[in-house]
Amino acid sequence: MLAVRCAQKQAQNMTLRIRRLRNETSQTSRIWHLRQVQNVMEQWVRRNPLTLPATLLGLQLAITVGFKLYKIKTGGAQDEQIVPSPSKTLLPKLSPEETASCPYPPDAYPGTRDVESPYGSLRVYEWGPENGRKVLLVHGISNPCIALGAVAHGLADKGCRVMMFDLPGRGYSDTPVPTPHSNRLYTTTILLALTSSPLSWTGNGETFSLIGYSLGGGIVVNFTSYFPFLVSSLVLLAPAGLVRQSRITLMNKILYNTGLINETTLEKIVIGRMRREELPARPTKLKKKPSIGTAIGEEMPKEREEDIPTPPSLSHTRPNITISGIIPWQLDNHPGYIKSFMSSIRYGPITGQHADWQRIAKRLAAQNASMEERTQKEGLQNGKVLVIAGHKDAIIVEDELVADATEILGENSVRFEFVDAGHDLPVSKSKEILGFISAFWEESSSTPRS
Repeated sequence: MLAVRCAQKQAQNMTLRIRRLRNETSQTSRIWHLRQVQNVMEQWVRRNPLTLPATLLGLQLAITVGFKLYKIKTGGAQDEQIVPSPSKTLLPKLSPEETASCPYPPDAYPGTRDVESPYGSLRVYEWGPENGRKVLLVHGISNPCIALGAVAHGLADKGCRVMMFDLPGRGYSDTPVPTPHSNRLYTTTILLALTSSPLSWTGNGETFSLIGYSLGGGIVVNFTSYFPFLVSSLVLLAPAGLVRQSRITLMNKILYNTGLINETTLEKIVIGRMRREELPARPTKLKKKPSIGTAIGEEMPKEREEDIPTPPSLSHTRPNITISGIIPWQLDNHPGYIKSFMSSIRYGPITGQHADWQRIAKRLAAQNASMEERTQKEGLQNGKVLVIAGHKDAIIVEDELVADATEILGENSVRFEFVDAGHDLPVSKSKEILGFISAFWEESSSTPRS
């Protein structure tokens, strides 16, 4: 009886607010009452997660759609804004000792710079010999560029000039909202990082090597497909982009693509799922349809880093930092992090990027069919894309990756290497990855351009 009375009271409260909404004439009052009705619905969902009637679910959908249509009708587009990173919201409040103890210290890597743009501030790192092979590394969806720290340091130790940056909304980079985190934003981000360098990365015939991990793999494939003469070598670590649509669960399609749930409520749901992944991920069986939550945990090491006999050095400056605490640190201190994460799920190059791969395939086919020295020098090194992935990856499944990438690129235009790891391979298997990359670059089938 108590539950029934509570339901009746909630219904009466909602009916009263809807009547007030109908009688209001000012735009401000209407929007305020719409939000109040949404708040009532969200409270009902939290209190009655298993007994929510279909009619109320439909009402929630109607209110959400109605609110969006009302904003379109009145020209009330969401204002563009920049959500500041912890470099502005957190670091000014900390002492030097507290700053140094952050899970992701701001001085974790040499050559730090913050690049200002209409999309906010972008955190960039660059170091290594100025005359070395130039290498740009792009990280994945959950962690900032610290996930590629061990690989970047290894390349710099071998004489490379390395650059990496935090994608928008990660680490110390700001979040532009409501800008979709799509290939357009990511291409602009790469160009901002490159052109901010004191060295020439793109002018006078200069080229560079690209390494992309997970979401970053999809980003660098797209970039290479449109700027082929800037890229001398393409290395993909467990790349997104060709993930099959059949592997995305219906629930994730509903949550992230239809607007069925209010954005604030959805952010709270996603934060809750990410909180549950704060501990190192347990070994997972390959699921037919891994969820987005799986993607969060898969970038974490499969075992605690302190239990690894020779844990990777993610930072030479701060050798004791680990990857495990980065996601909760971002959730606690970066107000734009969850917005960027969700936008990347919606608009990022995770699935359906076959056209980008096909553009690269066409370029490689022309390169491999020509004996002209000019064509060889302007193509990708060895006439191939190097793909490195994990046998145990629950996101980028080995058999599907090999089949799909080979079908597009052709057997002669792609090389696969696999390590005994999951999706966390840049952290857990950095030495093996460096070995594969070095061997690939040292081959003499074509002369590297940078």
